[in-house]
Amino acid sequence: MSAPLRVLVCDDQMLIRTGLSTIIDAQPDLTVAGECGDGRTAVELAGRLRPDVVVMDVRMPVLDGIEATRLLAGAGVEHPVKVLVVTTFNLDEYVYEALRAGASGFLLKDAPPDRLLHGIRTVALGAALLDPEVTRRLVGRYAARIRPAGGGAQDVPLTPRELEVLRLIADGRSNSEIAGALVISHETVKTFVSRILAKLGLRDRVQAVVYAYRNGLVT
Repeated sequence: MSAPLRVLVCDDQMLIRTGLSTIIDAQPDLTVAGECGDGRTAVELAGRLRPDVVVMDVRMPVLDGIEATRLLAGAGVEHPVKVLVVTTFNLDEYVYEALRAGASGFLLKDAPPDRLLHGIRTVALGAALLDPEVTRRLVGRYAARIRPAGGGAQDVPLTPRELEVLRLIADGRSNSEIAGALVISHETVKTFVSRILAKLGLRDRVQAVVYAYRNGLVT
């Protein structure tokens, strides 16, 4: 039997933090490696405990969740940690900035426990957790407000087929769903995804989603 996934829970509200930890610790394949109530301590604990996933609140004292995420998973971090951000529904700017900072996905604070557990396991495996509807409503809405004038698909260094795949990624489709939609093999989709990330200098699918919305490739 493999060792349980180790989770660091970071939220400045003790009641929420305790609730999250209780839900996580009740799972045989998960264990709470530590808890904290501010971003600075989150960074310090993550460096010392090396959890598989950090469940990170956005609004915290000392150092907020976005800056903590950037220090743990941002560009140039030598040993990035997988971060799952939790937020309230109306904080679209925070969700967008957290994903740009390196978070592997986000959950709403009113999500049911099974969604939280699924999110932790998904992120731990290296996959992105992006709910299509919430992504469009939060990331898309905010990205549209800050989108620079001009630009568009003609300025993106991708082939038409690569653009098609990128738009499907931004729509929250899995590789299998993209393969079905485009009638191509799963391996071909993986090749397209790798090529897109390399051409655009992006780290993962989450960054690809942000890029697509930021450049007006999806609405």
